[in-house]
Amino acid sequence: MTIRVLIADDQAMVRGGLRLILEDQPDISVIAEAADGVEAVGLARRLRPDVCLVDIRMPRLDGIEVTRALAGPGVADPLRVVVVTTFDLDEYVHGALRGGAVGFVLKDAGPVLLVEAVRAASVGDALVSPSLTLRLLRHLTAAGAPAAREPARPLSDRETEVVRAIARGRTNQEIAAELFISLSTVKSHISGIQAKLGVRNRVEIAAWAWESRLAGTV
Repeated sequence: MTIRVLIADDQAMVRGGLRLILEDQPDISVIAEAADGVEAVGLARRLRPDVCLVDIRMPRLDGIEVTRALAGPGVADPLRVVVVTTFDLDEYVHGALRGGAVGFVLKDAGPVLLVEAVRAASVGDALVSPSLTLRLLRHLTAAGAPAAREPARPLSDRETEVVRAIARGRTNQEIAAELFISLSTVKSHISGIQAKLGVRNRVEIAAWAWESRLAGTV
């Protein structure tokens, strides 16, 4: 099945480069491009792409606002948004994650990571790259991120192990192998964790782990 992607970036050369990378893959098709945030929201709502690849800085609406409009807590049928950014904009990435983004990649991360992020988002998963996530979330923690809210119900020991693994950037398959449990069990734990924390994806779980200092205990 082909993954339908919307690219939103105010630079035509960047959009063109992203399109070339993605359409070089047999299972990915770029169905639309947007040059600013307002256009991105309009096209995304009309075309309902499988994945929206959104730049963090755009005219009229920035990437955070676009993410909230397409995937925020109040959106009844949220789209899957992957934010593209640079490391020095980590505070914006945090806002995008809280706004509902399911992943983020650096513009200079290379084509492999970009494609992986799109594929992960398309199946409802999220790419949490250790090389990026750990640096971003450690920086946010050191910079004084707001205290994490307490879970609605305490996490079990196994759920805590899963949260720590997610915060380290492990995939579901890697978590299953590390903890000697099945993939379906990992997914079940993640669903329970999301319900207890009041979050909607594994990226938000990772952010919660770092804000609560739980990730720092590994």
